[in-house]
Amino acid sequence: MIMNVGVVGATGHTGEELIGVLLNHPNVRITRLYNSGAENQVISDVFPKFKNRIELVCKKADIKEISRDCDIIFLALPHTVSMAIAPKILKAGRKVIDLSADYRLKDAVVYEKFYKVKHTDKQNLKTAVYGLPEIYRAVIKTAKLVANPGCYPTCAILSLAPLVAFDLVELDSIIIDAKSGVSGAGKKLLKDFLFSEVDEDFRAYKINEHQHIPEINQLLSRLAAQKINVTFVPHLLPLDRGILETIYIKKIKNPKFKNQKVIELYRKFYKKEPFVRIRKENEFPRIKDVAGTNFCDIGIKEESGSIIIVAAIDNLLKGAAGQAVQNMNIMCNFPEYLGLL
Repeated sequence: MIMNVGVVGATGHTGEELIGVLLNHPNVRITRLYNSGAENQVISDVFPKFKNRIELVCKKADIKEISRDCDIIFLALPHTVSMAIAPKILKAGRKVIDLSADYRLKDAVVYEKFYKVKHTDKQNLKTAVYGLPEIYRAVIKTAKLVANPGCYPTCAILSLAPLVAFDLVELDSIIIDAKSGVSGAGKKLLKDFLFSEVDEDFRAYKINEHQHIPEINQLLSRLAAQKINVTFVPHLLPLDRGILETIYIKKIKNPKFKNQKVIELYRKFYKKEPFVRIRKENEFPRIKDVAGTNFCDIGIKEESGSIIIVAAIDNLLKGAAGQAVQNMNIMCNFPEYLGLL
């Protein structure tokens, strides 16, 4: 079965990655591409690497056209923009995978606090499914609207899920030291992201007030069945892409796992997951190990009273476009790895 697919926001970093992955997908036909609507652009003029591969014109999104020509639409738009267009596409009977934050946070008040705008689509917010396949695969299968996770939260939640779900750590002791390449900020023309500002430098930003904190807390709290508030400190790396997170947690005693190493728990938890790789004991991933892939690599150091986790993903793939296609595969009942391996 061939699915007709469209991308809104095709000229951004994530849109570029989506097109690249979808062109290699055997069960997908890219039928429509859209931009912010400023002007019509041939996609191969925007990204010459797609020359002779795809020559569609990128233009302002047209709902009638989408409903006629697309089965699934990816919204690779800036935060606060998707909620204006997603309801129209859903009303037209098409499925939506949104890569912004507009449908990730179930509490609209929290969304409005961190994104500084009023949420205008609370109806669809209620039914949106959080698109982390390793945790929510069963409900993603039947979803009409999938909220693709943020890049930092993807790495953090996959790193912590087994420990939190089985009550193996002190939940108020979680410290996430996260580092990301500059592409995580999108194509915004801001001084902080200019090459001259980033090159040969390394800095922390939005210390314990980043917009991904409530997303991490929301998902970990669901897994723990109690409220969790993590300490989260992001850093900007002088790199194009990639995320590395080092996570520190205090252990607690749980009789169920008295004689089991934490690394063995992780191997069992993720045994059937095609895109989570647990490293050998005391072996830890680098960004280079996952760049250009949809994998999340996790290494674990178990101490007498604490656990240290090091995890790495490509922020544009497992942290965005790759995971979005993984979700599409689940929704369409395709093998999960199609287009991604």
